[in-house]
Amino acid sequence: MAKKAYPLRINEEILSAMQQWSDDELRSLNAQIEYVLRDALRKAGRSKAKPIIPITDPIDEEHNN
Repeated sequence: MAKKAYPLRINEEILSAMQQWSDDELRSLNAQIEYVLRDALRKAGRSKAKPIIPITDPIDEEHNN
């Protein structure tokens, strides 16, 4: 997925709260804003959730077959 730069004007208090949240989550501010937007889109039914593909251990699969 390509990323596109977008200038954002945002309320100073909201930006400060987002910065604190991103620090708490060990994310960059940009990644936190994208995470929150993506989650809101998914919850509003505006975006499809990416399927979760389970990670399998090849050794376990050998023992199960």
